[in-house]
Amino acid sequence: MNYNGSNKPVRVLTWHVHGSYLYYLSQTPCEFFLPVKPGRPEGYGGRRGTFPWGENVHEVAAGDVRNMEFDCILFQSRKNYLEDQYELLDASQLDLPKIYLEHDPPRESPTDTHHFINDPDALLVHVTHFNKLMWNNNRTPATVIEHGVMIPPGVHYTGELEKGIVVINEISRRGRRLGLDIFEELRQKIPLDLVGMGSEEAGGLGEIPGPELPAFLARYRFFFNPIRYTSLGLAVCEAMQTGLPVVGLATTEMAVTIENEVSGYIHTDIEYLAEKMRLLLNDRERAAAMGAEARKLAMKKFGIERFAGDWMSLLQKKIYHEKENSVHQ
Repeated sequence: MNYNGSNKPVRVLTWHVHGSYLYYLSQTPCEFFLPVKPGRPEGYGGRRGTFPWGENVHEVAAGDVRNMEFDCILFQSRKNYLEDQYELLDASQLDLPKIYLEHDPPRESPTDTHHFINDPDALLVHVTHFNKLMWNNNRTPATVIEHGVMIPPGVHYTGELEKGIVVINEISRRGRRLGLDIFEELRQKIPLDLVGMGSEEAGGLGEIPGPELPAFLARYRFFFNPIRYTSLGLAVCEAMQTGLPVVGLATTEMAVTIENEVSGYIHTDIEYLAEKMRLLLNDRERAAAMGAEARKLAMKKFGIERFAGDWMSLLQKKIYHEKENSVHQ
């Protein structure tokens, strides 16, 4: 039973913040309600994008939210929590169970930043153990649900292109943190293609629609992740499930995601990474074997069934806990 006090599915109000993550989250057997506004400003895009949204994902006019019933509010940005909830929700809805999904590690200081939420009645969900480790979570209970992705049937690694592929959105604007300088340095030595929103500014090929990305990646010899400091990108997980060996920096969650000499190569020495890229370019069989190991790990670690199950379990426990507390008060 989906626990919300009845046999009806759990009803979650959330916002469209990260399209790919929201699509994978919607594989959880709940009803998701996305507020929309005219012009679809940031956070209010609803079912936009190229994803094949399921029937459990609903758009609702922002002005109608206060007239609806929900079991839980899932925040995904600071604006959602500090502003949007007070604009959209009525007094009773403001008392609903609150979960904050934190997509990123701390920016101001990697070790000493306090999360802006300090509420023992809320719940912080981090997407990597690294993120949870680095944030000071204050009095707010915190947990981790690792990423879950899925690859379209029939998409398999071929690796016929003697190139590496990089997937980063807005790399020119985001600069060193996302590894723009590393990408530009290695591109002078190694054949590398770049895709993602705004990638044309850095000589890239533009954005590839999410559902088409795994098939696009499958032709490349390896996946390269030059990012110094951010959360674990969904594209890394998708590349692994597709069967690409991954080359990247041994920082953040990458350090416990890629096993050197098995599923790819990670290091903090850029010259070491360049050497390993050349090795993969010259040895397609090695690349395929390492990619197979990456896929094996990713199917288990980032499987969509595990991900959806983790979210369903967390939602049920949070809603049940809140209902039990209200009964005993």
